[in-house]
Amino acid sequence: MSRSPARPLLATLAAVLATAPATPATALPDTPQPAAHAAAAPRQPHNPESAIPAAVTQRHPHNPASVIPATVPLRHPPNRKSAVPAGATPGLARAPEPAPQVTGGLHLARAAAPDCATPPAPVRPVSAPPWPQQRYAPERLSPLATGAGVTVAVVDSGVDRRHPQLAGRVLDGTDLLDPGGDGSSDCAGHGTGVASIIAAAPRPGIAFRGLAPGARILPVRVSEQQVVAGRESGRTVSAEEFARAIRWAVDHDADVLNLSVVLYADNPAVRAAIGYAVDRDVVVVAAAGNLHDSGDPRPYPAAYEGVLGVGAIGVDGSRSAFSQTGPYVDLVAPGSDVLMAAPGRGHHRAEGTSYAAPFVAATAALLRQYRPGLTAAEVAQRILATTDPAPGDGRGGGYGAGVLNPFRAVTETGGGVATRPRPATALADDRPDPAALAARARRATAQDRALLVASLAATVVAVAALAALVVPRGTRRRWRPADPA
Repeated sequence: MSRSPARPLLATLAAVLATAPATPATALPDTPQPAAHAAAAPRQPHNPESAIPAAVTQRHPHNPASVIPATVPLRHPPNRKSAVPAGATPGLARAPEPAPQVTGGLHLARAAAPDCATPPAPVRPVSAPPWPQQRYAPERLSPLATGAGVTVAVVDSGVDRRHPQLAGRVLDGTDLLDPGGDGSSDCAGHGTGVASIIAAAPRPGIAFRGLAPGARILPVRVSEQQVVAGRESGRTVSAEEFARAIRWAVDHDADVLNLSVVLYADNPAVRAAIGYAVDRDVVVVAAAGNLHDSGDPRPYPAAYEGVLGVGAIGVDGSRSAFSQTGPYVDLVAPGSDVLMAAPGRGHHRAEGTSYAAPFVAATAALLRQYRPGLTAAEVAQRILATTDPAPGDGRGGGYGAGVLNPFRAVTETGGGVATRPRPATALADDRPDPAALAARARRATAQDRALLVASLAATVVAVAALAALVVPRGTRRRWRPADPA
């Protein structure tokens, strides 16, 4: 997250709604210091007057004058492209939502979001934990920290508080598209998905949950723009309004700022707004963009000083093909085939660095609760220092310090940093890192399959050899038993 001072860079704006074991604590390694981000040659295919969500296709020639989610189309057979079953049985999905609460002096949102033209995702069961959840095992982190008391601002397409897993977790926010709104309208679904990766509550019969389910979400709506079949549609705010959204979130007590948005041009107002957040001890996390196939144009805010730029990996831990690889990538997190909440009561899958960023933002929320003595900069340093090594030593680039490991970030000691952690009595000392467990389970499954195949092959060879001896002799005896001696 080390950034050189602001400098003239690209001329385009595309705001894209773009775990060490729990054994006795080990010393935190020296904090890696990513190289300063070098200036990139200016690119002119974009219009630098607006922001675009980071959920666009990796080859789409974005119009940087609008804000668009940082997601990409899923590369799966047709049955995987449709909305994924919701995480509840029909009965559970229609259960009454928890009553609103007042937490830490902040009033939790109550107003209903307006209807959208896009139909909600169908409500069907989510019976198996999605792969990022298997990797990070948030249920093992919950005895230590849930993000309780921490406010994460999601500057995005809005957050639908009606979703059962977000009910009671969404604060009154603001709407820069429709003045007077509270940020709870989400016709694009991008912000709702991002918020659910951070704070979706565990629910009976639903295998999906957020990494920091105790965190509060502060929605700031800046775009409803999407890219469908290679074409942009929907409204978005200007870069200056996007900057105002960041300042608004900071002024309304955000502890962590999630920006799943990419701008492909340096903008003075946005740069100043990021500085405003950093100076006020806010952890800033941003998507690193999906345009690897388009030459890795420099993404903002990810490339600004003090921002954690997040790239995407797939289930095997390798960098997602679309994820950008420049020096602005500080670390990587799950961003391919990610399950998340959809507006209404359903769930769906999507891809993009937009969905890698909230895993890092959620980890920051866990740290801000569990180690309240850390500054925002120290939180970011700890997250980077506790990453897992990238596959193949990160050959090919785009991994930054490595792969996010929330468990290590929370549980490892601070190497001289004043951390003042909360008591960690709920976890036994001999329990290993969930990510390590998941990796061992995958290796064991592969080994079991290989042994089974080898055993079957050996059996076939033995049967064939036996047949080669028995059949000729049987033929000569016309299949009659030998005469008695």
